[in-house]
Amino acid sequence: MTTAAYDLSQRFHAALITGDWPAIRSMLHDDATWTLPGDNTISGTVVGADAVVERAQKIASYGLSFELLHVLVSRENMALSLHNTAQRPDAILDEYLTTVCRLRDGRIADIETYLSDVPGMNAFFV
Repeated sequence: MTTAAYDLSQRFHAALITGDWPAIRSMLHDDATWTLPGDNTISGTVVGADAVVERAQKIASYGLSFELLHVLVSRENMALSLHNTAQRPDAILDEYLTTVCRLRDGRIADIETYLSDVPGMNAFFV
């Protein structure tokens, strides 16, 4: 599974940075979830593959740069270590995060994101 998880992580990141939403959707189970910390417009847990894609679209709509630092794999799961940056006239986002993906049958079943700067995220995603 380790090689498959690594390949899936590479495809997921590539689809994210190019905005290939159908590709992301194809990597998700229908009942996939995504949990983000904080108290802002992208925080909380969304349920369902379409909701996960909508959240990714919303995050990308803020003009983020998703710099991939590392792909981490376990025996059955994967994680992306990212440096996300973006700027608006009234706010700057500069955060490090790890997005942990639990896999089931070669597709993403659950995503949980860990952030270095939750207050900064709260100020940016309004």
